[in-house]
Amino acid sequence: MSRSAEIRTRPAVARIAARAAGGAVRVFLVLTGLFWLLPTVGLLLSSLRSPSDIAAGGWWQVFTAPARLTTENYTHLLANDTITGSLASTVMITVPSTLLVLVIGSFAGYAFAWLEFPGRDWWFLGVVALLVVPVQVALVPVSKLFGAVGLFETTLGVVLFHTAFGLPFAIFLLRNFFAEIPRELLEAARLDGAGEVRLFTRVVLPLGGPAIASLGIFQFLWVWNDMLIALIFADSQSPPITVALQQQVRQFGNNVDVLAPGAFVSMVIPLVVFFAFQRQFASGVMAGAVK
Repeated sequence: MSRSAEIRTRPAVARIAARAAGGAVRVFLVLTGLFWLLPTVGLLLSSLRSPSDIAAGGWWQVFTAPARLTTENYTHLLANDTITGSLASTVMITVPSTLLVLVIGSFAGYAFAWLEFPGRDWWFLGVVALLVVPVQVALVPVSKLFGAVGLFETTLGVVLFHTAFGLPFAIFLLRNFFAEIPRELLEAARLDGAGEVRLFTRVVLPLGGPAIASLGIFQFLWVWNDMLIALIFADSQSPPITVALQQQVRQFGNNVDVLAPGAFVSMVIPLVVFFAFQRQFASGVMAGAVK
């Protein structure tokens, strides 16, 4: 082959190779996603099988007899006061813990980013240092403190614990995001007569919406899926869903007609929240990447 012909065919070969590589990457990503979803699919199918079918074999056997699927387990779940009450307790813990972190973290992030006050950098350095403090270190002293003030085994105590340990990351994240807002924009708002409160609510919060939404998703998932803090500080008479499911395993080892649908519902709710705010989450994660 002449050199000119080789030069003409090289771009075509490069395009074919690029398309093949792109197709291989897509296939790999699809297979990885399906493999990642396999436990979720298995849990869903198990929740739709009768206890006898579950005892007889794995969830994949449903494909040989799909007519045996039933929603009876979810009927049992709704009739189980322990599980339904634990879902309500989980909501009562997760929603306030998320909202408090978002509100307090937003105010503190704005203050550290744009307000001048004595020792601001040192205070922020202390907040960053709190990020490395493990939760396990605080379990014993906080238990003694909550016991002394009457917050042990209460919903309020769990909310305060999650809020306290969620704030360092929230302040760190929102402060860095708010600091990227152009100073000229804030100065223009001040020249128009906007005070700090109006500047925060009308300018900073709308611009920081993606970061706040991302933080809200993270905090919601952390609190909803938590078991350690709930096991220690929550009310034993109305535990969150993670503790309630663990108690079902301990007390009723063969109660799979409640465990399987309960675990699936406990997993689906945070997934619904994530997918409902995935657009804001993606914007918040990518914020600042092109600045």
